[in-house]
Amino acid sequence: MCGIAGYVGPKQAVGIVFDQLKRLEYRGYDSAGIAIMERDQIKVLKRAGKLSNLGSLLDDTPTDAHLAIAHSRWATHGAPTDENAHPHFDAYEQIAIIHNGIIENYLDLKEELAEKGHKFRSQTDTEVAAHIIGEEYNESGPLEEAVKRAVRRLRGAYALVVVSKQEPGKIVAVRNASPLVIGLGDGENMLASDIPALLPYTRNVVVLEEDTIAILEEDKVRLMDGDGRELPIKIQHIDWDISAAEKGGYDHFLLKEIHEQPDVIRQCLAG
Repeated sequence: MCGIAGYVGPKQAVGIVFDQLKRLEYRGYDSAGIAIMERDQIKVLKRAGKLSNLGSLLDDTPTDAHLAIAHSRWATHGAPTDENAHPHFDAYEQIAIIHNGIIENYLDLKEELAEKGHKFRSQTDTEVAAHIIGEEYNESGPLEEAVKRAVRRLRGAYALVVVSKQEPGKIVAVRNASPLVIGLGDGENMLASDIPALLPYTRNVVVLEEDTIAILEEDKVRLMDGDGRELPIKIQHIDWDISAAEKGGYDHFLLKEIHEQPDVIRQCLAG
């Protein structure tokens, strides 16, 4: 179980996404990282170990950026190291991505990319996905179209969140058998892998359905399917108490995790 966070809007994005990660700590993790959009550049900071390790790094890196995505990782492909932590760049360092789930065919894709001259810095399937998206984006944009084409080449159960320095006010996300939730604010929008991370900032959410691509900008959210057709936005208003929401209706986090295991196993087996 990993944590995903993202924000675009007028406020300081780094503090918000870091707070979101803290609210997702119950999901478990062994490393964490953040991609910060600073004008037309992406700054990536990541550390293995406790979230406080990333926090210390952020304390030494002041920024007033208005877009950021962040991730807490539980290692699947690749050991829990700084290099394997998310986010990951593509080959051209024009995009950065974070990812929950598993890309089943990443070794085949990695071999295909290596034959084209791609070099990899990590042992993760996530970096392979980043290179695939970057390859598509290098052919043609916008970012959401590149993501749409790229995911047709991926097999597995995953949620991907992508940003590009060429489109610095946009976050693109896609869900395939791994949960993602959009939070709708007033002149700001955000996303997370679980609703509790959004509740301090908004009570209006959109739970992404399967194979849906979301495009977030500070003043709007768009949804489209895998063929590029626009989808309606179904807003849910959440009235839950924050502490109760974090436990998903269970008395303790342990009970929540126990009851979630069958769904997690089914998702993994379904691929």
